[in-house]
Formats: sequence, C-alpha cells, structure tokens
Amino acid sequence: MAIAEGRKAPDFTLEAAGGTSVSLSDFKGKDVVVYFYPKDDTPGCTKEACGFRDLNKELQKAGVVVLGVSADSGESHTKFAQKYRLPFTLLSDPDRKLMTAWGAYGDKMMYGKKTKGVIRSTVWIGPDGVVRKHWKKVPDAAKHPQQVWDAVRGGGP
Repeated sequence: MAIAEGRKAPDFTLEAAGGTSVSLSDFKGKDVVVYFYPKDDTPGCTKEACGFRDLNKELQKAGVVVLGVSADSGESHTKFAQKYRLPFTLLSDPDRKLMTAWGAYGDKMMYGKKTKGVIRSTVWIGPDGVVRKHWKKVPDAAKHPQQVWDAVRGGGP
C-alpha cells in the first residue's frame, strides 16, 4: 500500500469531522491533494492549513480537492476548521494506519533526536487515481501550499 509516483494510489476511507466517512474513490476524476500534518491548531500546522485555505478559490476552480489528515479527533478537527475558516475536509486517522502505509508516520529527527511521529508530507493524486507527486518531507509548512499549487497548476512536479 506504499505510495509511489506513477502508480495508482490505494483507496482509503477515513472519518471526517462531522462523523461521515470519506473515501479517496469519492473523488474519481478529480485532482486530490492529501496532506498529512502532526496536530490541529499548532503553529506550523495552522500556517499550512491557512495556506491551503488562502489558495482554495484557485484550487477549486482547477477542480482540486484538498484533504487534510491527522490523528486528531473529529471534534478537534471541527474546532480547528471553524477557528481558521478552513473550507476543505479534515480526516481523522487515530490509529495512524493510513499515515504509516503512506510514509507519513515513522522515524524522524526532532531537535537532533530520533523520534517516532507524524512526518509532514503531501501526496497529489491525478484524476486517473495515479500519484503525480509525493512530497515525502515538507521542510516549510508555510510555503508548502504554494509549492503544491504551482505543481498542480503546471500539470506536473
């Protein structure tokens, strides 16, 4: 179930903030950006989410769906989305199964120490379900949404 550019993205189903189930296959025929982030309402995660929010009109016009994924609960996602007026869906992966399978959870360096945790990463899936680009480690949460938009708008990595 690992993610690889040029290969079909495996389907998944996770719970959205309102308790509804959302599957990747719900968005067949659309570009989908799935971004993984560590925690709702923390500085880096807020900058990244607000970046996607600020680009939402352009993304929507281009037919791009944005899905944010973290281990936070639906209640936490609802508060985060309301506080920052986030117009896209936030999904809960409490057991980190999807994150682990897609390379967004595992060993990482934090303050010079090796630790296990969420690896901020993003996957862009084309309308045909094939992975167009996989940002395995996002170095700058604030600049990343623009990088994603530039790649999607340009049609490639």
